[in-house]
Amino acid sequence: MNINRLEERRSNAGPSDWFTGDVRLEPLIQTQAPARVAAASVTFQPGARTAWHTHPLGQTLIVTAGRGLVQREGGPVEPIRAGDVVWFEPGEKHWHGAAPDFAMTHIAIQEALDGKAVDWLEHVSDADYVPG
Repeated sequence: MNINRLEERRSNAGPSDWFTGDVRLEPLIQTQAPARVAAASVTFQPGARTAWHTHPLGQTLIVTAGRGLVQREGGPVEPIRAGDVVWFEPGEKHWHGAAPDFAMTHIAIQEALDGKAVDWLEHVSDADYVPG
């Protein structure tokens, strides 16, 4: 058994290669093989978002606070809010982040395949983030 105490966890700024805007990552679950699940609490300030990306085994988002936006490639930008749960299929290109005028926090859960849980792609443009 391992108890992951709140006071022992540290949040980190989201890397600019993966995010636009002010994003904080707080690791929650980091397992060792043969387990392959990982989870983090991610807080996006208004307007902040991920780059486009995919997950080899899919991803679940549990929105815990605020309001945000999600989009899968070829689909519309969809609003999300506290209490919503979002599932992205394996390999589905997508992004997620805060709404323009609200912060948003979600728990992101994904599994690694051969040690890799995510493939980061290009940044989401301002025009794609809030379509005119």
